[in-house]
Amino acid sequence: MSKTIFRIGDLARLTGTKVVTIRYYESIGLMPPPERSAANYRVYGQAQLDRLRFIRRCRDLGFALDQITELAALSSDRQRCCDEVDTLTRTHLAAVEEKIADLNALADELRRIGDQCHGGTTISDCRIIDALNHRP
Repeated sequence: MSKTIFRIGDLARLTGTKVVTIRYYESIGLMPPPERSAANYRVYGQAQLDRLRFIRRCRDLGFALDQITELAALSSDRQRCCDEVDTLTRTHLAAVEEKIADLNALADELRRIGDQCHGGTTISDCRIIDALNHRP
């Protein structure tokens, strides 16, 4: 049976990950160290490709590297109860929702400041600059 082999550039292209990022993930232990070819090139198999896709999906969802490390460790024990994964995900969701609330408040404030502009004035009479200089 033929084993699929990827070089680091293949892995990068297949996952949309920069080569330097793959090397970084290896250096912090998020990706296992690759095997080396006779010419000392990094070589990867399907398991490493799947792992990098998992990492990329977690990053796309905004998980931090320490959370991804924990999720990857949890995912390797297929018989384990998924309570820890659920807790980690709910905690992350709460943080995302808090950021969304903060961004909505920021957008509201920017709208309020922007609504003060009537255009055609000089900077010395600019209500936006004035609003930025004073907290409400």
